[in-house]
Amino acid sequence: MTAPPPTHPGTAMATAAPPARPRAAIRKRRPRAVLWLLGPFFTLFALTYIAPMGYALVLSLYREKFTGIGWDGPTRVFAGAENYVRALTDTTFLTGTGRVLLYGLIYVPLVITLAAALALLLDSALTAARRFFHTVLFLPHIVPGLIAAIVWVYLYTPGLSPIIDGLEGLGAEVDFLGGNTVMLSLVNIAVWQSLGFNVVLIYVALRAVPASTVEAARLDGAGELRTAVFVKLPQIRAAMFVVTLFTIIGSLQLFTEPQIVQSAGNSSVTSTWTPNMLAYAAAFNSNDYHYAATVSVLIAALAGVLSFTVTKLAHRRSAP
Repeated sequence: MTAPPPTHPGTAMATAAPPARPRAAIRKRRPRAVLWLLGPFFTLFALTYIAPMGYALVLSLYREKFTGIGWDGPTRVFAGAENYVRALTDTTFLTGTGRVLLYGLIYVPLVITLAAALALLLDSALTAARRFFHTVLFLPHIVPGLIAAIVWVYLYTPGLSPIIDGLEGLGAEVDFLGGNTVMLSLVNIAVWQSLGFNVVLIYVALRAVPASTVEAARLDGAGELRTAVFVKLPQIRAAMFVVTLFTIIGSLQLFTEPQIVQSAGNSSVTSTWTPNMLAYAAAFNSNDYHYAATVSVLIAALAGVLSFTVTKLAHRRSAP
């Protein structure tokens, strides 16, 4: 009777298959991993967005009421929809909302059109020194909005602005901060600051367009303009939608530029020129925090409605 041939100690270990991990254990670990990855984001989102919005909503349902001769100070009483009725019948709030919507109708198409045109120009084969132009276009976005508004107020102020002095030398008188001109002046400040960021976003999306698609269009005889409009732009429709949506939301948050222009003292902008400025004035000038919260909730609701509408329209256009 012969003994079995001896085997090397490492042979059995090498040939033995590793024990298979149960699928149930893997499935249990996946929710934990997702929770660890997304938990910090949702925690910060809840603390910095959901909680303040909820507090503003609760605050908007109350008002301050003085009892007796008022020596004991105001008491908070439930007001229901009273603050909302007040806001929706307040000519200051309605006029300010109309100004913001008019501002958006001018600002959003202008900045999207310019950003798309510049991004397509940078992506074309005719443009050299792309990195240099990227830096030049993106630099205004690095400047804080407060600083940019102060610089533009200086350029809009008679006696200080070299632009106004040059126009007066040519016999033209322009009041950048008065009348209806101030709206275009504010649009110019916002476009100058946000244009570079939108150009970068659209340009990054253009770089993802397959080179074969562009090359096929050129082989078919399409020039740079036709290739840009009819080939590249349809390929980045989703990116254009995102840029447009963010720009619309940003236009509803108009505050910094008119606030700085109003503080200059030589403009037609008042302290309640936009709904955001009205909420700020109500909270910090009149101590009417309940009405300020109401205006804030209405602004958020308007942003939500516009975002939902734009999203629906975008889905309809992209549907087959």
